Order: sequence, then C-alpha cells, then structure tokens
Amino acid sequence: MAFDKFVNRHIGPRENEISRMLETVGADTLDGLIKETVPSSIMINKPLELPEAMSEFKYLNYIRKIGAKNKQYRSFIGMGYYGTAPVSVIIRNVLENPGWYTSYTPYQAEISQGRLEALLNYQTMVSELTGMELANASLLDEATAGAEAMIMMHNARPRAAVKAGVSKLFVDEKIFPQTLDVILTRAEPLGIELVRGDYSEQEIDESYFGAILQYPSSDGDIRDYKSFVDKVHSVEALVAVASDLMSLVLLTPPGEWGADIVFGSNQRFGLPMGFGGPHAGFFASHESLKRNMPGRIIGVSVDSNGKPALRMALQTREQHIKRERATSNICTAQALLANMSGMYAQYHGPDGLKRIASHIHQSTCTLKNSIEKLGYKISNKEFFDTLDIRIPEGVEANSLEKTALENEINLNFFYEGKVMVSLDEITSIAEINKLVEIFAEAAGKKAEKLDKIYDSICISKQFTRKSEFLRQEAFNRYHSETDMMRYLKLLESRDISLAYSMIPLGSCTMKLNSAASMFPLSWPEFGNIHPFVPEDQAEGYYQIMDELGDALKRITGFEAISFQPNSGAAGEYTGLMVIRQYHISRGEGHRNIVLIPSSAHGTNPASGVMAGMQVIVVECDENGNVDVEDLRKKAVENRNELAAFMITYPSTHGVFEEAINEMTEIIHENGGQVYMDGANMNAMVGLSNAAIIGADVCHLNLHKTFAIPHGGGGPGVGPICTAGHLAEFLPTHPLVSTGGSRGTTAVAAAPFGSAMILTISHAYVYMLGEEGLTKSSKMAIMNANYLASALKDHFDVLYKGKKGRVGHEMIIDCRKFKGEAGVTEEDIAKRLMDYGFHAPTLSFPVHGTLMVEPTESEPLYELNRFVDAMKSIWNEIQEVKEGKADKEDNVLHNSPHTAAMVISDNWNHKYSREKAAYPVKGLAGNKYWTAVGRVDNGYGDRNLVCTCDPIDAYRFEGVEINVED
Repeated sequence: MAFDKFVNRHIGPRENEISRMLETVGADTLDGLIKETVPSSIMINKPLELPEAMSEFKYLNYIRKIGAKNKQYRSFIGMGYYGTAPVSVIIRNVLENPGWYTSYTPYQAEISQGRLEALLNYQTMVSELTGMELANASLLDEATAGAEAMIMMHNARPRAAVKAGVSKLFVDEKIFPQTLDVILTRAEPLGIELVRGDYSEQEIDESYFGAILQYPSSDGDIRDYKSFVDKVHSVEALVAVASDLMSLVLLTPPGEWGADIVFGSNQRFGLPMGFGGPHAGFFASHESLKRNMPGRIIGVSVDSNGKPALRMALQTREQHIKRERATSNICTAQALLANMSGMYAQYHGPDGLKRIASHIHQSTCTLKNSIEKLGYKISNKEFFDTLDIRIPEGVEANSLEKTALENEINLNFFYEGKVMVSLDEITSIAEINKLVEIFAEAAGKKAEKLDKIYDSICISKQFTRKSEFLRQEAFNRYHSETDMMRYLKLLESRDISLAYSMIPLGSCTMKLNSAASMFPLSWPEFGNIHPFVPEDQAEGYYQIMDELGDALKRITGFEAISFQPNSGAAGEYTGLMVIRQYHISRGEGHRNIVLIPSSAHGTNPASGVMAGMQVIVVECDENGNVDVEDLRKKAVENRNELAAFMITYPSTHGVFEEAINEMTEIIHENGGQVYMDGANMNAMVGLSNAAIIGADVCHLNLHKTFAIPHGGGGPGVGPICTAGHLAEFLPTHPLVSTGGSRGTTAVAAAPFGSAMILTISHAYVYMLGEEGLTKSSKMAIMNANYLASALKDHFDVLYKGKKGRVGHEMIIDCRKFKGEAGVTEEDIAKRLMDYGFHAPTLSFPVHGTLMVEPTESEPLYELNRFVDAMKSIWNEIQEVKEGKADKEDNVLHNSPHTAAMVISDNWNHKYSREKAAYPVKGLAGNKYWTAVGRVDNGYGDRNLVCTCDPIDAYRFEGVEINVED
C-alpha cells in the first residue's frame, strides 16, 4: 500500500539536503560523520531485531485493536482514582493542542507567561481549597508528594531536634497503602524511623519530628484530628495531611484545623484514571516553610517596564545549584495535568465545584441508606464519597465480588472482611440501583429501586466547610465554552512552543511529538482504566508494556525493565535504590559511596543523597571529559565502601567520551555498580547502548528520547532497565504484582507509573522501527554538528570529541563577550526571543555558556534561521564592542522588546524600533511578541506572591505594580 514511512515525517532535513549539510560539516557521508563522533569500541555490531516500522495509518489501526482489549468496567475502587467527566473545551484546546503540550518548563519567563499564569491559577486553587498560604506547581503523584512531605518536615526540624538526632515520624494506619509504601521507600535510606498506629491512641513526644494523617481516611471516615494536631505541635513537630481535593469543597480544610502541609492528587479534577497516570500531585504549606518546599513555585514579579510578570520563584533549579545539598531531586513535575486541573476549576467555578462535590456526596448518602436496609453495616458514619461496608454473616465476599464483576463493576476488596465503594462525579441513579442490586443478590434479598438521588447530607456541621473559596475573577468568568476557549487561546499565544519554532534546549531533546502518537490519550479505552483492576481487564495496557518494554530492553542491551518511575529524576533514584538492594543482598550494605562527575546533571547528586549515599565528585579535564585518573584514585581509595558510579553518556558536555569502557571497568574492579543516566540517549539509539559501555542499570527519559511531550514541565516517564543480576531488585507495589522477587518497595503511587502516556513511546518505536530509530540518532548528531560548523566563525564550541565532533548537543562559550562588550549569556538568551526563538539552556552545565540541542526533527530551514539569528546577535555584540552601539542602552541589554515598548510614544533608546523588533528579514510576516519585558527575578523572591489575585487586578483593572522596594 502506498503509505508514507513515518521516519520521513519525523526527521526534519530532506534527503536531498543532507549532502549540503555534510559539505558544511566537512564529512563525506552521514555514516562517516557518525564514525568520527561515536567511538568504534562501543558501536553496536548486530541488529536490534525490532518489529518492522508501521505507517501512521497502520499503527492507528493497530493501537485501536490493542485498546479494545482493555475492559471498560465501571470502577468504584477509589483509593485515589475516580471516574471523571473531562471537560471537552480543555481536552481539545490543551491536551490535544501542540501549543500547550510541546512547550518546555518555564525557566525562560518572558516566553512562558501563558502557562505560568495557568500554573498560578492552579496554585491559587490548591491554596484556597486546602486552607494553606502557599502551594507549589505540582509534584509527581500523591504518594511521592507524601514522601516529599516527610522529607520536608525532617529538613524543617528545629536546631535542637537536629542536634538531638530526632528521626521518628508517626504515620496513621489509615492512609492509602501505596502512599505508605513510597514513604517507606524514601524513609529507610535516610534513617527515618516510621511508627504506625491509630492516631487517637498514639503518644507523641520530643522524639518525633512529624506526623502524617489522611483526611478523609483510607476507609472514607471523616475524623476530628484537631486535638492530635495540637499534641504534635506541642513538641515542636509538624503535621502533614493527605487529602482528597474534591472533598475539601464541602469539608473544613486542613489548614483551618492546624495542618502544616497538605498533599494529595488532582486526578478527580478533570483527569482520566489512565491506568494510574499521569496525574498531578498537589502540595501546600504555610509560607513559613517556603524555603523547604519541594518542586516549583510560580510567583508574581515585575518586568523591566514595571508591569506584573510571572516567573518560577525561589528554588526553581535547586538541584543544579545545591546538588548533593538539595532537599529534593524533583525536576519534572506534572505541569500539563496541573494546568488542566486548574482549568477544570476555572470552568466550573466555586458554585460548579460545590454542585459536583454535592452530587458525589449525595450519591454516597443515597447508596448508604439503601445498603443499610439490606442488613449491611456501614462502619464510617461520617464520609464524603466512600462507604466502608462490613460483610455480614451469610454473605460471601467472593460471591459479592463475582456478582459485581458479572455486572462489569469493580469494587474495593483489598481489605479483609469488608468491601469499600467510592462514588464519583459521573455516578448516576442507574448505577446506584445496579450497586444496590448487587448487594441485595449477595444477601439473598430483593432490591428496592430508587427513582432519584436524594438531597441528603451525611456530614456533621463540625466538619462542614464554612469559609469561601475561589472568589477571584479567574474562577468566576470563564464559564461559557466560548469564553473559556478564548482564554486558553490567549494564554497559548503568550508562549513559545514547538508549534511556533525550534526549541534548541541542550539536555532536553525537544523533538517532534507526532499527532498520531498523541491520539490515544483522548480515547476512553485507555482513559477509563483504574490502576488496581484485575489483570484481565487491562490486557491492552499489558500488551503495550510488554511490547515497549521488550523494545527498550533491546535498545539498551539489558534484560529487565520497570515502568514505575514517573520522571527522569525518579528513575535515577530508583536505579540507585536497586543498586543499594543488590549490595544489601550480598551482605555489603555498608557500600554507600557514589562517584559522580562534576559535569553531571544536578539531579544525580541529589538522587544519590536521597538514596542514602555519600556523594564524592570526580573532576573533569580541560576537554570536558571525566578525569580517568581522578576516577581511578577515588574508586581505589573507597573500594570497600564504593556502591556506584553515575555517568551520563554521551556526556552532559555533549561528547562521546573515548575512555568510557575503562571507567566502567575501574568501578567494577572496585566492587561498584555503574549507573548510566540516559538523558542523552537520543544520540545512542541503534548506534550504541548502555550494556556495551559496561553499565549495570540506566534510566530512559521517555519524554526526551522517545517523544513523550514535555507539557510545559511534565509529565515525564523515567523507566529503568537493568542487567540480569539486578532484575530481582526492581520496585514492587503493595496492591498489584510487579517488580522483582526481592524488589524495593514502591517508588510511585501506581504500579506502572504514568502508564497512559506509554502509548506515545510505543507509537514512536513502532512507527520508526529499527531503521528509523537509528536514522533519528544519526540525524540528531548531524543537526548538532551542522550548527557547530555553521557558527564556528562566530562562536566557540567549548567541548568536542577526539576527532573534533560534537554529539547531539553542544556548548557555546559566551564568557568572552562579557569582557569585550559587557554582554552576558543571559543577554543573548533574551535577545533570541526577539528573533522568535526559545533560548538554549542557560549556564548549564558550564556557567557563562549556552547549550544547544536541535534534535533530528528540525528542518534545515529552521536550522538556518537559528544560525542567521545567532550571527545577527554576534554582529550586535560587535557593535557594542566597537563602540557603534551604547554599552548600556542597546538591543541586547533591553531585550526582549514587547509590542507595547516598540509602539510607545516614549521611545528614548539609541537604536531604532525596527532594529529592536525586526532585526532580520522574515520576522515581519511571523513575529512572536513576548507578553512582558525582561523579568526582575530578585523582586519576585523579595516580594513573594504565589496566587492569581495580582494578575486579576492587572488584567481587569489595568493596575501597575510599584517596582520600588
């Protein structure tokens, strides 16, 4: 059949352009360039034996058949996952819109004002519903948020408690089992002692630094924690509360009865269950704890014109600054899902949320009354959406479960002697009648049919919310689809995404996220599956994981895989925990030293510390390579305690290091294991692999190499692949069988992490096939070397390989421009915005540089446009250097230029408006204008505001903010 090959759609440069590119690069053939770039000693010399590539048409038919194998039973299991009614205007205009899902984390504030505003709205929603002062811009899921709460409380201990070695944490027995499991995983290597029990009977003294409760509890009970919280506070300890965000629409928020931290999941705010994710975890606290808060916080600042502007505040890149002293390794969050949840709240508004929450609760009350008439006892008298039903004598749990399954309904039988039922916003009277029939049949009785959901309330006044919430304009205006659609488009227009131009961020791999691969995300066959259903109801998901998992094992050269880690940093942590378990199993639990090169991504040392390891830094030489002798020296010196060596390959400096096999041999000779950070795997697929270089475990960034979109800062997926001897230590899960026979406890809430978006990487691998995957790696290297060659007369590339080639990315050295013209790398980054480009990675991994990664997906036209922009900026620098442009008042220092600046009657600059706005030909027909001028970072941290009130004032009243402190 005459279908196009997907590889020809995925790769940017056309076949007839490659010869011209090779001429610029100075290579005879593409394969010749690859041989000059990748050391021959690590090249793959046999086929990967992957399935033959499918056309987009064929693949979509294939994935439809796989999806049909998932059984869309109605799930009332609850436990953090519920049926939802996703909002169509949000699905169409955000989830299915490349203007939203292809953008990057908003480190560059000026070109990110749209998604920053959406995240600020989200933070406002979380703060107000929880009754807390401050919320972050999301974490990975509820369970990891709970673990972060534990670590945050531990880090916030008073000096006296730190000095006394206080290390006990109380965890109430009625929290979700998956949350407890992840907390256990994080606690052990940090030396934190968990004490479990009934909060009402627990004594708390000065040996505790905190407590974790759940509200409503895991059995649905609403409990009065006030006196317990006071008791914890009396010993200067903190209290974290896991909560259902929807329940807080009706219940007194934890912030009003003393909680210090509130966390949970946003899943039921318009997100499908998706077999476990991705969903945003929410996290809120008192402002007094802001310096300890994990993740990203969006704050309000001002721009160069005194106008309100948004930015990421405080510790937005904490891991890169503090490294092994970081309090968290969080890098990827769940920005896209957080935005969708915030938009769900905006679309419904406070009145709509009350209507939804009331429907859930009233449905539960209605079901309770009918089930009690059948002789069942409901243990929880106060509840929001969950009934804890004791199974009476004469009723068999197996029979009840069998009847439910015959009616294509899932109930919660995870607890012995009872069944739990959790209702949701899509519960109908017909479903309530069906549930009553199931319980009646099991009891041998006749069900009384109901004709409506009763307007009853089963919550005492002492637990009923009395405070108002979400009164801001942002939550009370966009209630028609037309208004919401236009608001989402307004926000989208303020950002740069791949839908507008290349995003040349080094170490980020901003490649094409194909339309075909994204389609299944909107399909109910994948969205409506609860993560804890029986395996036979998720056959489609298991097939995807088997097929993708087999492909990834072949690509890495390894024998086992876990999809549970739901970010790259989570993959790092998981891999190190697997190594830790391996050493413990051999009676070598004392091995706790991890060697990490100075060039490593900042999450590496942060992950090492979280895994209970001591980080020792290995130096790099003047060429950017790991200093092999320094590595040897430190490995030998620490041979008895050496646990692991973390190495990014190709390196973060953008080079295939020739001595990689020698490095891994040194580690193995001294008793350690080798962890390969797969962040740069986009240059290796089909050419080399982790096993060949001597690694024992690696993680993969599916949101980089395997085409899952970045979503403005998440979701991400960070599966780990391991050699055979580590397979038995892969992470397990308390509710679903997965992982190794001696595996670690869970690292994520769901057994297979963010399973729903695995369909994207599955599509990527199956549509490209072995040939296309290998070609993609080659073209990623080609495009990077093309840029390096095209810019060589204007910019210096800091590091190159042995034969003068870069890998898939390169570091442009900008340090000399500061001395010559007073121009910094930040000035260049901001000026690129005037040319319509997202800035490259700024001052990482080397201060004063820009790291550029074009990926294989960018066409030659776009590469040349970037080259022209960079050359034009170089000329602008020379004008300043030669005195032709003012040293202070120039286009670089004043960039980016907004439309308001350029059209203003007050133009007092020493350069023309045209030079400011249209520095090269072609911009006039497709000009991107930043929504704000250069953002004042310092002002935002000194005057921390993290809710949407000031932006409301600006948008609807035109208020300016005084920039004077």
